[in-house]
Amino acid sequence: MPITSAAAASSTDFNRDIYSVARLTSEVRAVLDGSFPLLWVRGELSNLAQPASGHIYFSLKDEAAQVRCAMFRSKRILLPFRPENGQQVLVRARVTLYEPRGDFQLVVEHMEPGGEGALRLAFERLKQKLAAEGLFDEAVKKAIPVFPRQVGLITSPSGAALRDLLTVLGRRFAGLPVMIYPAQVQGEAAPASLIAALQTANARADCDVLILARGGGSLEDLNAFNDEGLARAIRASGIPVVSGVGHEIDFTIADLAADRRAATPSAAAELVAPSAEHLRQRVLALSTRLNGAQQRKIDASRQRLTAVTRHLALLHPAARLQQQAQRLDRAEIRLRALIAERVARSRRRLQPLMDRLAAVSPDRRIERAQLRLASFQQRLIRSQSELLAHRRERLMRAVSGLEARSPLGTLTRGYAILTKLPEGEIVRDPAQVEAGDRVRARVAGGTFEAVVHDDSSD
Repeated sequence: MPITSAAAASSTDFNRDIYSVARLTSEVRAVLDGSFPLLWVRGELSNLAQPASGHIYFSLKDEAAQVRCAMFRSKRILLPFRPENGQQVLVRARVTLYEPRGDFQLVVEHMEPGGEGALRLAFERLKQKLAAEGLFDEAVKKAIPVFPRQVGLITSPSGAALRDLLTVLGRRFAGLPVMIYPAQVQGEAAPASLIAALQTANARADCDVLILARGGGSLEDLNAFNDEGLARAIRASGIPVVSGVGHEIDFTIADLAADRRAATPSAAAELVAPSAEHLRQRVLALSTRLNGAQQRKIDASRQRLTAVTRHLALLHPAARLQQQAQRLDRAEIRLRALIAERVARSRRRLQPLMDRLAAVSPDRRIERAQLRLASFQQRLIRSQSELLAHRRERLMRAVSGLEARSPLGTLTRGYAILTKLPEGEIVRDPAQVEAGDRVRARVAGGTFEAVVHDDSSD
């Protein structure tokens, strides 16, 4: 067993460069601090701690690793959002070492949400900015026309939203003209494309209402509709704009800026297009009310005329009566002219509605169906006649064949059929009868009876 003296051991340690823990961690920290510049790091927040000092401590992790982080109060108070566990963030940090524990860590100088969090933060900032400018005030929004002459659709020409819009518009009011202004609805170029379509629609002035639409998607998919330039273009539009972006739960800056917001593209079409059936019922109701009002006015005028006539009859003087009669006649003429004028004016107001209803009336389809029915009936009658003629010809041929094979045909050639009376048995052999038996003979011209005579007695 080797033995080393204390003096020898001291001599050995004197020649070695032995680090203390404090020295080691200090020099490692110096190496880390001098080797890495400020870095951008993306990860998920976990183990978040917020002591009373105002500093925050947390871990930043991904699928494969994690690192401890510290953000001091002077930087934390500048954050525009509240960090939470599980949140994706992007940090700008210094790489260093926490000497008391020898832990590798990041000292965070700046933090911002990552992924949808950043988009939502940008959405809220832009929303507050534009709201402060009064861009979303109801007072500046334009009314949607009740009966649009033509509807403009700003959307992707290949998206499902366009099919939904056209289906609903056709169902609600088949005669309503539609103009499509194609635009990109997703991606970096989408805002500029949507703005260009809006400006084109306003320059052409073909439509008196526009629908800005796309189907549902994630916040990132809908981000084109959270563009400040698009919001300002919507407000600058001289044509009312209805937004129908995403699903009912989706909300965008374009929805806030639009003159009316619909939960979905289909709901936007429902909002813009009047119902043809509802219009028809309304026209009928207005016509009924107008006719009733006219009749009541005529009845009231007739009653007043009758009362005046009776009053004049009581006064009796012929000249005055004639004057009053003339005044009444003129009053009646004016009344009739006034009523006729009001009726004509009402009809002129009703005529455009009736014309539009006639454009979508089922009468034309019924007429075409009736023509087809008449054609089918004629074809049926011809087919029946041809079938009856064919069957009659077959029957005549069968009757001719039966007559050729019938025993009655044989009788016409001079033959007879004998039946023994009273049994009615057909006589096929002379042995079946005896002298004195009565028989019935059937010939072509009819029947007669005879008595059998014995030839041997002759």
